[in-house]
Amino acid sequence: MHKKTKPVVAVDIGGTKLMTALFSADGKMQAKDVRPTLVGEGVDAVIERLCSGINDILHKNDMALSQLDAIGIACAGGIDTGKGVVVTPSPHLPGWANLPLADIIKKKTGVIAYIVNDASAAALGEQRYGAGKGVKNLVLLTLGTGIGGGIIIDGKLYLGARGGAGELGHMTVEAHGPRCGCGNTGCLEMLASGTAIAADVLAKIRQGEKSALVNIVGGDLNKITAETVGKAAQNGDSLAQDVIARAAYYLGVGMVNIVNIFNPE
Repeated sequence: MHKKTKPVVAVDIGGTKLMTALFSADGKMQAKDVRPTLVGEGVDAVIERLCSGINDILHKNDMALSQLDAIGIACAGGIDTGKGVVVTPSPHLPGWANLPLADIIKKKTGVIAYIVNDASAAALGEQRYGAGKGVKNLVLLTLGTGIGGGIIIDGKLYLGARGGAGELGHMTVEAHGPRCGCGNTGCLEMLASGTAIAADVLAKIRQGEKSALVNIVGGDLNKITAETVGKAAQNGDSLAQDVIARAAYYLGVGMVNIVNIFNPE
């Protein structure tokens, strides 16, 4: 594990958002920047946006790249942490396969960069600073555009043989379920992620089911998100509640598997 002696920048690459934060050497967050990933514009455009986020946050804090100790990157998908390569990208980051992201960022910034799976990074964060502080065996699930996982065994991050361990969103929870971008069918991510929740509601509305969501999004069904579905469910919309309940059921199935396999604290 790299030991910090100067400030560092951390970047989280998600399918929807790019989040950049500046941290002091003792791990305290100094500033944060959030901007859309816009994966549809291509890999190069996302990387340029990532670098702009780093430069902007440093500029606002009167700092230069040369003052950084390192750049830490958390990214969805199967990551070879030792080589700094995105090996098997998340379905939400198309075109990222075998991308030497750490080297690319180092060349663009002049700062050494490290990369790890985003959920694995989150698991480390929880173990060191959050709900899992002091715990030696834990499993973390990230719920967002997709579903990821991070595994801590005997106090150490478990990455597996090639860095792909923890892809819990791609465990099968419905054998004859929808096909996932990973090639599998019935993945947890396809049934319980934010994307899945929005897609499920959208499909049911287009099939003729009634929902207050149509009014909430002003008739533009493309604006339906997991967040708007959640708000509708809280307001008593039966379709939204049914979809949330279905997603929660599959999350429960996945969590039972996780508990039985890993026996976390």
